[in-house]
Amino acid sequence: MVELDEQALAEQAKRGDDRAFTRLVEMYERVIYNLALRMTNDREDARDIAQTVFVKAFQKLRSFDPRYRFFSWIYRIGVNECLNHRARSRRHEELDPDLMSEGDEGDADERACTLLRSEAIEDSLMNLSVDYRTVIILRHFLELNQAEMAQILELPEKTVKSRLHTARQLMAGLLGRRGIHQS
Repeated sequence: MVELDEQALAEQAKRGDDRAFTRLVEMYERVIYNLALRMTNDREDARDIAQTVFVKAFQKLRSFDPRYRFFSWIYRIGVNECLNHRARSRRHEELDPDLMSEGDEGDADERACTLLRSEAIEDSLMNLSVDYRTVIILRHFLELNQAEMAQILELPEKTVKSRLHTARQLMAGLLGRRGIHQS
């Protein structure tokens, strides 16, 4: 029933009905916010991204193809905006002063290695093409299955599976060059 309501609202919004678009925003604002929060781990950034997603969706509403679900279309805009945000805000974090605390050096070493590994993963991810980066994020950060990914990306599942396989190989190569190997 939601899909029928969604499609009807999307058609009305596309024809200029602002109330229909407002209803779509209400339906998906939490989903888009949660996507952005998972990607940024920052509430303010997530709010900004969600707002940008809906502004872009409103601006591009004429390009929405009603043969597809509005959810898939808006989610794709959300994923792209999260990727754009990550690319814009790639900043190097300073080492946590607690990493150098006296006492438990083993624990500090472990935390430093975890931080360096996270930075290597993020840097490697940003070196992938958008297509490969997107499937890695959808699968490993957002924990979507291949069917869900195929729907969002509007691709056949076999293409998603192949792209994910290639993306994982590329990530492994990039990480391997940085001395990080799968355990």
